[in-house]
Amino acid sequence: MLQRGRPLRLKMGFDPSRPDIHLGHVVGLRKLRQLQDLGHQVILIVGDWTAQIGDPSGRSATRSMLSHAEVLDNAESYMRQFFKVVDRDRTQVEWQSQWFGDFTLANVIELTSRFTVAQFLERDDFARRFADHQPIAITELLYPLLQAYDSVAIEADVEFGGTDQMFNLLVGRELQEMMGQTPQQCFLMPILVGTDGVQKMSKSLGNYIALEESPQEMYGKVMSLPDSLILQYYEYLTDVPNADLAAMGQAMESDSANPMDFKKGLARSITATFHDTAAASGAETQFEQVVQRRDVPDDIPECRLADVAELSINQLLVRTELVASASEARRLVGQGAVEIIHSSAGAPLPALAAGDVIRAGRRRFVRLVQ
Repeated sequence: MLQRGRPLRLKMGFDPSRPDIHLGHVVGLRKLRQLQDLGHQVILIVGDWTAQIGDPSGRSATRSMLSHAEVLDNAESYMRQFFKVVDRDRTQVEWQSQWFGDFTLANVIELTSRFTVAQFLERDDFARRFADHQPIAITELLYPLLQAYDSVAIEADVEFGGTDQMFNLLVGRELQEMMGQTPQQCFLMPILVGTDGVQKMSKSLGNYIALEESPQEMYGKVMSLPDSLILQYYEYLTDVPNADLAAMGQAMESDSANPMDFKKGLARSITATFHDTAAASGAETQFEQVVQRRDVPDDIPECRLADVAELSINQLLVRTELVASASEARRLVGQGAVEIIHSSAGAPLPALAAGDVIRAGRRRFVRLVQ
């Protein structure tokens, strides 16, 4: 059990292959912060080498490689968000390039000689891809070795990771022992299910809640969660006592309480954590106005009618930044999630006029003006 006593070196690595942190990452970050409060030291390893490969954990296909410049840009964004949860003053930041920058081919060969391909093909994601005759790049086989060597480089006492990282963490433990170090303990954190209620939270799956979402978007996404995830999110992302969680569960199971009320409390708590109480309150008011009463908010972005009058609906959604991409526009239109709210009753559906409002999904609006 980790407690007060000799400060432990807690390893937490991240690959800045993307610039965003989402609530799925926060599950582990919260535990790191709790351990910092017990006096332990967090060592954050910025995977500026492994990010160029991309972690193959849970992947069904080979990832494209990033340039070093892209990795550095992502790292800057990632660390800004990381320290919204973890105490910066009690964190030591290390970059992989400090030790891999001087690695030679001889070092790589010596490192790879310690493990076999057969061992790595036992890993679930590699085994599936091999059985399905899907490509596995040699660089991907190197990834667990490089992550393992990080533990050797900093002499980690404990390494943190999600349950899908267990193989990588155990390789680090084994490599430390091979190299005469005390093998690290592996601290595995549960995987947070995404807003779809099915798969783990992931930006690539579109089921994520990012830390830098606007208060309105963050609150609304939490409110979109299936009721079955309410207790899991409370447990992983808040400090609500277990006794209170048990009472919530009993109340929902017996239908003596409305899950909507618990979900609103969860949305307020999460939004206030990453913004502030006033922002959370404002987001709740807008949610009730826009989603529950289906009113149009007063303060919404505007766009000149002349700039979009000749565009298709998909093009209009992209131009007005109601969506991030043409594929998202097609998806929303196909789902019937785009609405034109005419300022003039009886206006023909295809016609657009100044004063009309375009709604994409439940919470995104733009008003057309002259």
